[in-house]
Amino acid sequence: MSHEIIVQFVGFESKLSGREYTFTVREQSLEPRAFTLTISNDAFNDRRLRYQDAPDVCSLKLRRELAAWSNHPPQAQLLVTDLDLEEYRNTHVRAVRSVFSRKPAEDY
Repeated sequence: MSHEIIVQFVGFESKLSGREYTFTVREQSLEPRAFTLTISNDAFNDRRLRYQDAPDVCSLKLRRELAAWSNHPPQAQLLVTDLDLEEYRNTHVRAVRSVFSRKPAEDY
């Protein structure tokens, strides 16, 4: 029996306090489950997060929650915290730097 899950980004809605990102989690032999992750408007306004990175941040947080709770977190609505944003920024910046780092000049 496979324990593979599929996490699918469905879309987002802008609300007064922030953006709500909706995901569907599919697991073999179970009905699909919906999860909503909220990012405060302050995170975008303070430039701690770019709009285009928000679905990725939410997906990573949801996957961590799924892993921590054997694919069945107790809550379907999650809040993306400042710590989540900081972890994403630190990981993303390092990854981007390594991809675009200068290569040493070759001797000819």
